[in-house]
This record gives sequence, C-alpha cells and structure tokens, in this order.
Amino acid sequence: MSDERDDHQTPTGEQPDGERAPRRPRSTDPLELGFTPRKPVPWLAPFLLISTGIRTLLAILFGAYLDKRELQNAFGDDIFRQAGPDGGLWLDYVADLGDGFHATYSVAYLLAQPELTVDGHRLPRAQTLVMGGDQVYPSAAYAEYENRCKGPYQAALPATPPDRPTLFAVPGNHDWYDGLTAFLRLFVRSRDRNFAGWRTGQSRSYFAVELPAGWWLLGVDDQSGSYLDDPQLAYFDEVARRLTPESKVIIAAPSPTWVKAADDPTAYDSIDYFVRTIIDPTGAQVRLLLSGDLHHYARYAGPDRQLITCGGGGAYLYPTHKLPERIEVPPRDTLTRRASRTQPYDLVARYPDAARSRRYGWGIFARLPFRNPGFTTLLGTLHTLLMLAMAGATANWADSTNQRLFSVPLVLMVLVTVVAAALFAKPPSANGKRHARHWILGVSHGVAQVALAAGGTWVWLALPFYDWPWPLPAAAAAVLYGPVIGLVASQLVAAYLLVAGSFGVNVNELFAGQGIEDSKSFLRLRIDPDGTLTVYPIGVDRVSRDWQVNPDDSPTASWLTPKTPLNPHLTESPIVLR
Repeated sequence: MSDERDDHQTPTGEQPDGERAPRRPRSTDPLELGFTPRKPVPWLAPFLLISTGIRTLLAILFGAYLDKRELQNAFGDDIFRQAGPDGGLWLDYVADLGDGFHATYSVAYLLAQPELTVDGHRLPRAQTLVMGGDQVYPSAAYAEYENRCKGPYQAALPATPPDRPTLFAVPGNHDWYDGLTAFLRLFVRSRDRNFAGWRTGQSRSYFAVELPAGWWLLGVDDQSGSYLDDPQLAYFDEVARRLTPESKVIIAAPSPTWVKAADDPTAYDSIDYFVRTIIDPTGAQVRLLLSGDLHHYARYAGPDRQLITCGGGGAYLYPTHKLPERIEVPPRDTLTRRASRTQPYDLVARYPDAARSRRYGWGIFARLPFRNPGFTTLLGTLHTLLMLAMAGATANWADSTNQRLFSVPLVLMVLVTVVAAALFAKPPSANGKRHARHWILGVSHGVAQVALAAGGTWVWLALPFYDWPWPLPAAAAAVLYGPVIGLVASQLVAAYLLVAGSFGVNVNELFAGQGIEDSKSFLRLRIDPDGTLTVYPIGVDRVSRDWQVNPDDSPTASWLTPKTPLNPHLTESPIVLR
C-alpha cells in the first residue's frame, strides 16, 4: 500500500493549488451565486416517479455489467491520517443532504461556522467532514450536484480556512444512479482536490482514515446494498494489517441495514461479512456504525457498539414512530452460513420524537396536493376519464358517433385504477414479511378510488353539463370536474397513506409526499487525546427560509446568513465511548 497521507501537516494559509477565494456575491441572484438554489424535490410528481424508477433499473443493470468499483483498483490506495493540533480531532457527519436549498444550506451553514454553542457546549468547527451518502437528489446528474450540493456548501464555506478541513464521502443509492461518474468527478480526483472550503481526501469511493488514540474511520461502498467488490476487500485487507486489539473502529455505511434487516434478513449481510472477515480477525472492536439513508436521527445501543442513523442533512423527513423498539443484529433468520453472533439492540433515542413524527404524518392532507401539483393533476385526469367511462355506460347520451369514439371502456379504466393503486403500495416479493398486507391495502385503496369515481359520476350527471351539445360536456369535465375531483382524490390518497402507514406500508410515501424540510440533524464528534469519543447529535427544529447577503466579506465567511437565527440543540445527551 502506498504511503499514508497526513492531511494536517501541509502548509496553511493558502488556498489548495494556489487558487484564490471565489468572488463574493452581492445578491442572492443565481448569476451572482454561481448556482441555482433549488426547491425540494416533489417526490410524487408522475414524471419524476417514472424517471427515478427507470434510473434505478438502469443503475441495477449498469452495476451488474460495469461496476466502477472494479476499475478503482488502478486508483490510489492511500490510508489517511487526521489529527488536530492538540492531538485530538473534531469530526462532523452529515448525510442525505442534496435536496431543497433551505434545508441543505441551513445544515451546511451550521457545519461551516467557526464555532457552535449548543445547549451550553462550545463545539468548534470540525477538522474532518464525512458525507454519509445521497449527496444529491433525485439523480446523480452533475448539474444537480452543483445546484443542490456543491453550490450550497460553497456558499457556506467559500474558501479554505487555516486549519484546512478535509472531506470524505460515502456514495449512497442516488449517487449510484449514474454509476458513480459524477461522484468520482467531485470527490475522487487527482487535481484541484477541494470541495468548496473543504479539501477532498479520498482516492476511491471508499476510504480508511487513521484517527487519534487508536480510532479508525472506515467508509465502505456496497453499491446500493449489493455486495463488497474484490478490490475494495483487498484494500481493507491492507488496512487491517494496521489494526491491533487496541484499535477502535467507526464504520460509515451507506444504509442502516441493521434496521432494514427487520424486514429483509439479507440486508445486513454485506456489513456483517465486512466486520467478520476484515476487522474481527485483528482483534479490533467496531464501536460505532454510522449511516444515513433514512432521513432522521435514531440510535440503537447494544452490548459493545452503537448503531446511529443520521440522515437529516437536507432531504425530506422520514418518520421515527414506526422504528422497531428492539432489533437483533445480525437477524437470526439470515441465510448467511457463517453469520456473527446475534446481539440485541434497543432503540434509546430518536429525533424527532415519536409523538412529533405522528403529528407530522397528519400533515399529509394539507401538504400532498400543494407539494405535488403534478400528482394531483394526474389524479384529476384519471378520475375525469373514469367519470366519462361511467357516464357513458349509465347516462342516456345522444346517439353521436363522436361520443361513441370518445367513450372510454369502463372495465379497462377500473382495472387500470385498481392495478395502479396496488402497485403504488409496492408489494414486496413472495418472501417479504408483509406481502399480503401490501396487496390488501393497495387493492382496497384502488376500490376506494373507483367508489369515489362512481360518486363523482352521480354528482356530475345531476348537473346540466352532460346535456350540452358535444363536445362541450368533455370540455366542461376537463375544466371544471378534473381540478375539483383531483383535489378530492388527493385527499383520499392522503387518507390511504395515513392508514397504510400505521401498518408499515407506504411509510416513505407518507412523508416523501409532504417534503418536510424541518427537523434536520447532523453529528459532531470529538476524539480526545486520551481516546474518549464523544458524539454530539445536533438537531434543528426549523430551518431558515429567508436569507440575506452576509456583510462580512472575509474569505471564509458564509455568503448568506439567516435573517432569523438558527437554533441548533442536542437531540439527546452526548454519547461517550471509550
């Protein structure tokens, strides 16, 4: 393995590669900022749902035939070292960050400040920043990285401060949608090794960092839960030669598979294999597993390690009230022949708390139609066609050839509606634990939509519009009936999501459809020279939505500041590991 790199022994006081700090904007105009601040992704928009599904399919096929991790064997194989001037280290962890500007920049702004005072704790800016996956949404297009990720972080920390903080990144499933092309261009590069005011350190999509006092940080890339490739395992085999029984390991994983294994027993297999074959033979201890992917904060405590999910970097909030109170890791029913010994882990903290999470769920009625206007329009179109089909089958329409040609087959429309609702419930494969539950709720939702269409048809036939000369009835239906029934149907979908969510079905859609920007979170960790690790989980109840140009024109000062100060707080008491 090549020589290790110490990222805090290089000269300070200059920009990397001799670059000057970028010109400071005089307004919030995109031409001044150099990027376009984006609104939150409308996750239920029809075209977005289709394109995301296609991208996911292509990513799966692409990964099967050309895995860029296999090509990374030709890249550098450095082991990195991070340490502060006092022999300790401050380290930040943030994940799921590249969504709407207000939430993403609120978190980036806090990460970039020279110091935060949180519930009486003075926390200086971290010397190392770890991005834990899904640095961009909805796709991995380079323009989206610029507008949703790099641009906001550039505005938060425009120039490299004297302590020259370093950035490491783990790719998540959204980063994989283009086969890691844009991710590698941003975070793994041989020149211009900086990302806003942070220097980029890694030479592959995974990394190993030696931290003070025997701690190690290992970032793994399991290609959206598929497997760990051979070059990656060979890399970590070399890293393992440096580990001793006194070493303590932090693993940054793309997904909290310890939670997902409750429904899919195979989900944790890759991480278990990694721990069992790479780390355990050295005698080192894995004390902490970190992940994003689920957009909230949650901590499971076990006999010898902590499992923390912290995906609150900017993406829509994911609920906490459906988290299992106890999990077994690895699960007992995994098919792995040589699994590690199963250990129980208890849910000891979450943010937001369960009560607030439930209250957020009820907001689906108000948020769904207005955060997803395309989805509401789709519902209105579908119900208008359903109404015309039902009206054509029940009303005494004039004997017109045009009307016969326009008439929509009723059976076909009913079938499309029920099947679409069933697929929306995303029934898992036959070995899924809640297979029947998904089908029952999905089909019931489809029947309810058909019933709503029948009621809408009855009301429409009671009105005078269908007696108008053709094609005025169809035009009136499109202009008057469509928008009204679309809004009503969206409320039926909202009611379905709320009920289904209580059974653990469509929980993601219940919150994705709302695009909740608040209740964001990140971690600030401190490793003392004596080896004590303290984790400060930081939450922000409400992100800023109103920004102003910062009058401070020093190179490292954030370009924009919130008009109303952000109020970070601890989501639970600091966690201390030794």
